[in-house]
Amino acid sequence: MDIKTKVERIYLKEGKGSEGEVERKINRGRSMVGALGAQPKILSSFVSNRFLHSPNPPHLHQFFRYDAGAKHLYMQLPRTFSGLTNLLFNRRNVDESTNTKRKRLRPGKVSPLRPVPDHILKPPYVKSKRPPGIASGPEVHDEKGIECMRASGRLAAKVLEYAGTLVQPGTKTDEIDEAVHQMIIDNGAYPSPLGYGGFPKSVCTSVNECICHGIPDSRALEDGDIINIDVTVYLNGYHGDTSATFFCGNVDDEARNLVEVTKDCLYKAISICAPGVEFKKIGKTIHDHGDKYRYGVVRQFVGHGVGRVFHSDPVVLHYRNKDSGRMMLNQTFTIGA
Repeated sequence: MDIKTKVERIYLKEGKGSEGEVERKINRGRSMVGALGAQPKILSSFVSNRFLHSPNPPHLHQFFRYDAGAKHLYMQLPRTFSGLTNLLFNRRNVDESTNTKRKRLRPGKVSPLRPVPDHILKPPYVKSKRPPGIASGPEVHDEKGIECMRASGRLAAKVLEYAGTLVQPGTKTDEIDEAVHQMIIDNGAYPSPLGYGGFPKSVCTSVNECICHGIPDSRALEDGDIINIDVTVYLNGYHGDTSATFFCGNVDDEARNLVEVTKDCLYKAISICAPGVEFKKIGKTIHDHGDKYRYGVVRQFVGHGVGRVFHSDPVVLHYRNKDSGRMMLNQTFTIGA
């Protein structure tokens, strides 16, 4: 199952996970286990657990190389990884896919960084200019933290909803970034992706075969595209993270089915979340449902904790695994890259 669709951060009632007990929005997979109301979330993922669980986990900048003014974003991974990443990122300029008539993506021109007013609170990684790592240890929210997460989640959801209305043939992904950036700062928040590990934009726009973390540029959307828009806002010291996949014009059945099955995988995973549940059940749930439709799971990207820190424990794998760890009350994490 290609992790393309994601859902708002979902706050589950304590010890419960049934569909009737949570509010849901069809966006990206974040989940909060606790006595909370429904809240949104955004896309941000990590490279696979084989690195994250090592004694010295690498920073994201070690895997991505972006040079200002360049036309390509390169993902640097060892040969032991499958060729999928190279196919989707490093070879995006290949004219034709082997199994589709649609042309592969060609990166466009990336515009200059957009300014953020001085009075807006910025995440520590922006001021330090240092590549962020992954914070170890889960974050459990107190009452104040819960309210701050709700506020940042609500704003992220509103921004995402607005961004989705801009999806139509002819719209440039850079225009979506400009609109998202302006709406976020108009609401007194900081666009979390901007400056994170050198990321040059305020939102991630991932079109067609780009799995996630796509950089907005001058490329115009085309009829039949699918696009995942990943919005994260930093408001009052907390990150609200959410994303969703949108259809651009007339989308073929193959792409529609991919998005729908992925969404179903996400909802099934959310439904089993509750305090004390093992995280590995998320991966099994997703993998089992994807198998029914002969979809594979992208393993290079995982879910993660989110709150005062953009990326933290727990690491959430979307495929069958034997990792230990259980969900905790009032903990916030994502399901989806």
